[in-house]
Amino acid sequence: MSARPILRWPNRMLRTPAAPVEAVTDEIRAIWQDMIDTMEAMPGVGLAAPQIGVGLRLCVVDASDERGWAVRMANPEIVSRSEAMNRHPEASPCLPGVSAEVERPAEVTVRYLGEDGAVQDRAFSGLWATSVQHQIDHLDGKLYIERLSRTKRDMVLKRAKKVAS
Repeated sequence: MSARPILRWPNRMLRTPAAPVEAVTDEIRAIWQDMIDTMEAMPGVGLAAPQIGVGLRLCVVDASDERGWAVRMANPEIVSRSEAMNRHPEASPCLPGVSAEVERPAEVTVRYLGEDGAVQDRAFSGLWATSVQHQIDHLDGKLYIERLSRTKRDMVLKRAKKVAS
């Protein structure tokens, strides 16, 4: 397997909701592996399939310190959120060179199809929770900048244009 190129904002695929995965197959497992390789090459703590040009509801998350603990998810959906919120700096390789603090629930429980194709529920907290929510936004055709005020979003996009030139 190998790292794949990352699409850059404002690529249309990044703004298009991804299609559901019908079943976990060897092809899906191969895409997950490419996603993990790509995430590690960045380096990052998560990646959604649309970021590499695959329009399926697939993501991987690994916020572990030692790495190698990537969670592979198909069709992830948040089934519960904590009332407690967490602010964390977020960035995306689709919008390189910029970041912004985003407030999200500190803990979430996510239902998804795992590697074996079975439905799983898993609780995430801290950076893991932030990353999985960030990836689900990508699957819904949204970037983290859409969670910012218009003024902050415009500032981030202005900085991104400067970085890109």
